Amino acid sequence: MSRTIGTVVRGVRAPIFRQGDDVVSITADTVINALAEEGIQPRDKDVVAITESVVARCQGNYATVEQIAADVRAKTGGKTVGVTFPILSRNRFSLLLSGIASGAEKVVVMLSLPADEVGNHLISDDMLEQSGIDPQHTVLSVEQFRSHFGVVLHPFTGMDYISFYQDMIESAGAQAEIIFSNRVESILDYTDAVICCDIHTRRHSKEKLKAAGAKCVLGLDDLLTSSVDGSGFNPQYGLLGSNKADDNTVKLFPRDTMAVAEALGKVLSERTGKHIEAMVYGDGAFKDPVGKIWELADPVVSPGYTAGLEGTPNELKLKYLADNDFADLKGEELKQAISEKIRQKDAKVSLVGNMISEGTTPRRLTDLIGSLCDLTSGSGDKGTPIVYIQGYFDNYTTE
Repeated sequence: MSRTIGTVVRGVRAPIFRQGDDVVSITADTVINALAEEGIQPRDKDVVAITESVVARCQGNYATVEQIAADVRAKTGGKTVGVTFPILSRNRFSLLLSGIASGAEKVVVMLSLPADEVGNHLISDDMLEQSGIDPQHTVLSVEQFRSHFGVVLHPFTGMDYISFYQDMIESAGAQAEIIFSNRVESILDYTDAVICCDIHTRRHSKEKLKAAGAKCVLGLDDLLTSSVDGSGFNPQYGLLGSNKADDNTVKLFPRDTMAVAEALGKVLSERTGKHIEAMVYGDGAFKDPVGKIWELADPVVSPGYTAGLEGTPNELKLKYLADNDFADLKGEELKQAISEKIRQKDAKVSLVGNMISEGTTPRRLTDLIGSLCDLTSGSGDKGTPIVYIQGYFDNYTTE
């Protein structure tokens, strides 16, 4: 009888990882113990994933507000610094803003309307539309914003981010000014030294500013790319992907994650006798249909993974086959026809654009699997920073 269970995803409870721990060894031991305890038989192409937060903590990849300030001062000159399109987040951005402000005399923050890049709304879409304001061609001051929209609290956090960010800057000893515009070049009316704080559109923003004559253009990915006064660092992503660790420290995105994933995959493959894939994952790439927030505040879903997780799915659409190619079949005859069609599929030939794959969105495997892991582990108190996946690469014919 053929197997009736397809993909199975398990969150694996782990010890609390600390700075200096061997993340590969502890993760491997935890997985092996969990498999034995639950009587799970490993299979080829099982996937083991570990959250980026654990990897960064084990690496001790931290930076203080003062270390961020030193890098900002060195790279911008420390006078008036523009901060464009930051996300509205206490966890993700507040300490970065404090560090920027501590390294400058004045900070001009430019917020986008009606929401930030990942969907945190300052105001609703309807409020913006009804105001008649075009933020692509209009720049608002705080006073003008308040006259149109009043004090608007974030629906989930209850925060007035305008006041919160202004207070954060002033508490760091800098002068604060907040403006609102969706045209990144608008910041150049205030300063020619700019830190682009958007995540996924940062390259486009930098190019626009440089073309418009900005003298100093940086992104969050250009800060803390090397150690400053003993800080942690990330040569590829800088401050992107960082999280608040305590009131004066951020945890940066981990370094060398490809090597971590490869080492973990190798150890687990040797210990199980099966070919195990491994990955380091961060935020999942999905959008909340109610709050309209796009989860991905990290620069990528998975910064590190083994070679077997590269590429995109190459799948047939079963319901298309059932409704079209084999509409006259049913029961065992239909099952056998579809199974044979899948077996004939050439893994080397892309099905993108073919009607037989219509509806199977060609997203990267690392984005799909990383999002699955993030949904499984959550961000609270589940205590499962490790995720074990079986059957992800199975199809209808897998026995």
